[in-house]
Amino acid sequence: MDPVQERRLVWKFDLRILPVLAVMYLFNSLDKSNLGNAKTAGLEKTLHLKDGQYNLILSIFFIPYVLTAPVLGIMGKKYGPHRVLPIMMFCFGTITLLVAAVQNFGGLMALRWFLGMAESAFFPLVIYYLTTFYRRGELARRLAIFYAAQSIASAFGGLLAFGVFQIKGGALTPWRYLFLLEGTCTVLFSFFAYWYLPQSGVDATFLSASEKQLAFHRMQIDSSSTVNEKFKLKESFAIFKHWTSWAIIAIQICLGVPLQGVQLFLPQIIARLKYDTVKTNLYTVAPNVSGAVVLLILAFMSDATRWRWPFITAGFLFTFIGFMIYVAIDAENQLQVAYFATFMMTWGTSAPSVLLDVWYNNNIAHEGKRVILTSISVPTANLMGVVASNIFRNQDAPKYLPALATTAAFGATGALLTTLLGLWMMFDNKRRNRAAGKIIRVRDIPTERLRDGPDNPEFRWFY
Repeated sequence: MDPVQERRLVWKFDLRILPVLAVMYLFNSLDKSNLGNAKTAGLEKTLHLKDGQYNLILSIFFIPYVLTAPVLGIMGKKYGPHRVLPIMMFCFGTITLLVAAVQNFGGLMALRWFLGMAESAFFPLVIYYLTTFYRRGELARRLAIFYAAQSIASAFGGLLAFGVFQIKGGALTPWRYLFLLEGTCTVLFSFFAYWYLPQSGVDATFLSASEKQLAFHRMQIDSSSTVNEKFKLKESFAIFKHWTSWAIIAIQICLGVPLQGVQLFLPQIIARLKYDTVKTNLYTVAPNVSGAVVLLILAFMSDATRWRWPFITAGFLFTFIGFMIYVAIDAENQLQVAYFATFMMTWGTSAPSVLLDVWYNNNIAHEGKRVILTSISVPTANLMGVVASNIFRNQDAPKYLPALATTAAFGATGALLTTLLGLWMMFDNKRRNRAAGKIIRVRDIPTERLRDGPDNPEFRWFY
């Protein structure tokens, strides 16, 4: 391949695809996490929620999230993420709009259930969608740029809440305006995304015939065994015959608790520092922005070195250290140290989420298997929001010591499992090289020859 032409092609993808997906995910993250901001502005009081009901509202979201994701993932593979993603966006934007009109606990519970259904396969489908445009060594930094939208969303959500909560004396309580504004913007952007997104790199209308041919060749040698392969259910679910798929799910579980804990409860964690409602939401901005920056740094380093597991482990360790600092100190009297610990919490949740998904997708050439594992493992991490929702209990406020210690333990376990799996992959590659009598690197074997995955003697782990 001509490297100049390839760079020009990748640059076209970067400009046409990534910004739109990033904005879509920003709205996805806002619509999912704005409940924490609303809580600081009196949502519980307005809806007359009793003790424990807020945590139940958070928890109910994740049940349909897990149950629906594989179905929507299959639909995304069958009909194309370029169609299914905007439709999902329209649905969760509409539900967010309806939250502005909710009047009681039952109504909010029902809407959170349907919100979980609408958002379930969004991130898994975006991951699969990007694998149809980018080679394996290009994926981490692109997915990081996309995922940084979540950290920016958390920061922007704090700023937006700060602004909206200044509304005094309106027809609605301030937190209702937050849902009204975010839901409207989400719905409007979904129409644009439906019109704008191409089916895949091979079918993009903004490419010339030679560029489409180059896009196909790139995917055939360094992404998929068969480009745009038709989905076959039994063949795709065979991914779970290999034990590494279950190891990935175990790591996702360890990731899910700190990830959801920070996303859902960072305003409450910072509230321990005795700031008022406005400042509490405003002070969530800097930690989330720093999380996005660290994510981008680790992702670019990962692509540059073509290593995955050491950077995932580093992220887990950031999580562990951040939560342990917050547990160990007297936060009210050591405000600067405590606030710095919240920065480390965000550093250690964003990077593992992105790089873990890139890691196992790099090792699966079969497109259907990629969709299935991603549609199950990512929602499994999000299911841990049930754990996070129920360990951050009101009776433990404002210190939340049991929740913080539990979250730190999940981070430490995730670091250990990631390291063990990474070391095993390195060992297995050496074993395979000894059996072959020569050294074979990941980049030496085109993915079109790796349909059978680890069962193929030529297969080498991308670790």
